[in-house]
Amino acid sequence: MSSKPLDGLLFGTGGVPVSAESRSTEAGIERIAELGLGCMEVEFVYGVKMTPELAISAGELAAGRRVVLTAHAPYYINLNSVERQKVHMSKERILQTARIAGLLGARSITFHAAFYLADSHIDTYTAVKTQLLKVMNTLRDEGNEVMIRPEVAGKRSQFGTIDELLQLSAEVEGVAPCIDFSHWHARTGQANSYQEFIEVLDLIEARLGRQALDDMHIHVSGIAYGLKGEIKHMMLEDSDFRYEELLRALKDRRAKGVVICESTPYIEQDALLLQQTYRRLP
Repeated sequence: MSSKPLDGLLFGTGGVPVSAESRSTEAGIERIAELGLGCMEVEFVYGVKMTPELAISAGELAAGRRVVLTAHAPYYINLNSVERQKVHMSKERILQTARIAGLLGARSITFHAAFYLADSHIDTYTAVKTQLLKVMNTLRDEGNEVMIRPEVAGKRSQFGTIDELLQLSAEVEGVAPCIDFSHWHARTGQANSYQEFIEVLDLIEARLGRQALDDMHIHVSGIAYGLKGEIKHMMLEDSDFRYEELLRALKDRRAKGVVICESTPYIEQDALLLQQTYRRLP
């Protein structure tokens, strides 16, 4: 597994491209390479069901095809649950994902960390930090160096503001943010202009240092939203998300890392749109 900074931005899909020969991870990697994309997020959103042997094999294929991998942990995670068993299982799902990701050679894993429920944002932050410290201690004891990246959340009921994730990343070694710009737009009803994107990137650098912009894990998609935030993902051209302004901001700040497209239903179509648009920018 390589954690070296990438030369620039790589674009890819959240999950196996629709046009792949099958729904297997290997077929997804092959299709990403055929399309000329650079990365793919392996989706474990309904459970980590990949065997260690398959993870090693898929990781070798990805390395050979020069496809950078990341992974998305299961949806069933709430590090702020009132039920101790649910908190325990949430940590286990993060650990399971990180272990398989390590065998895949993935750079990082991402996940939705928690819900506020009836708690304050401060109390929820404390609960999430406490549990992630335990997760990181376990992984480092195992020699697992995969980066753990809680994601900017699209619903206002979810833990995961940019400020929360930057503070968490500053305070817990091995943790960094997954910046989902579409979720942030849906959550705030704003954050959809070049200047606002620049402000986010400058805040990341101010809080975490230049290295944070040199190793980003970004999510982008078309998105529908309402008063409570995210409703559903959609195609970029069917949404109001100003993806070209985001790409210009990323280029102007010389950001590096992976841009994972989560548009639906034609995920690789929008990943290619993002890549082509970015490469056309002066």
